[in-house]
Amino acid sequence: MSGFFDIPSDLQHSWAGLIGLHLREALIPVAAGLLLALPVAQLCGRFRWLYPPVLGLTTVLYAIPSLAFFVVLIDYTGQTELTVMIPLALYSLVVLIPAIVDGVRSVPDETLAAATAMGFGPVRRYTQVQLPIAAPAVIAGLRVATASSISLVSVGALIGNQGALGNLLAAAQKYDRPELAVNAVITMAVLAILCDALLVLLRVLLTPWMPRGAQPGTRYAVGPGKFREAEAEAL
Repeated sequence: MSGFFDIPSDLQHSWAGLIGLHLREALIPVAAGLLLALPVAQLCGRFRWLYPPVLGLTTVLYAIPSLAFFVVLIDYTGQTELTVMIPLALYSLVVLIPAIVDGVRSVPDETLAAATAMGFGPVRRYTQVQLPIAAPAVIAGLRVATASSISLVSVGALIGNQGALGNLLAAAQKYDRPELAVNAVITMAVLAILCDALLVLLRVLLTPWMPRGAQPGTRYAVGPGKFREAEAEAL
């Protein structure tokens, strides 16, 4: 069992250090992708003709193999974490933009009309009305993007030990130590499960008015008050 956590010295990190590095390389791109997806999704919501080409572009980017991205970026960013994180941020857009757009579109027209009547402009209506109601759909997209990012970080092992826990997969073959590969797979799976659980908890905290078992994207007649009525009826 001691060999399970005996990390080769050439990886320059302990097991805990690799976990921290893996989380950094996985979660920063998702956060960056979310910051980019929010304004893009707002534009797609306002100008519906823009959504199909944006969705097509993000799909094309997602179809590009990460190794090809590395080859293009490595001349500019070198064998660094940034070379790994940029493709991961772009990959997250194919999940986050549709999730945000669908969530925002699920907001009832009556709610938007009420917000407009109260003097809310487009930006304020988007940030204070549409996004809070769309939170379940947005977090559902974040769950998928986060799990995918945690998995794809390991590909960074192809460019000079930038794969965090994925470096253990290469080390397992190099040193003929299969327990290192088992360590990497189990640890990445546990990280994905824990991050997913935290996002579920975040959704619960952000949407206390949401009925139990309700699915993201469900349309409701009015605001949070209606959610409480529905929950009371369910009980």
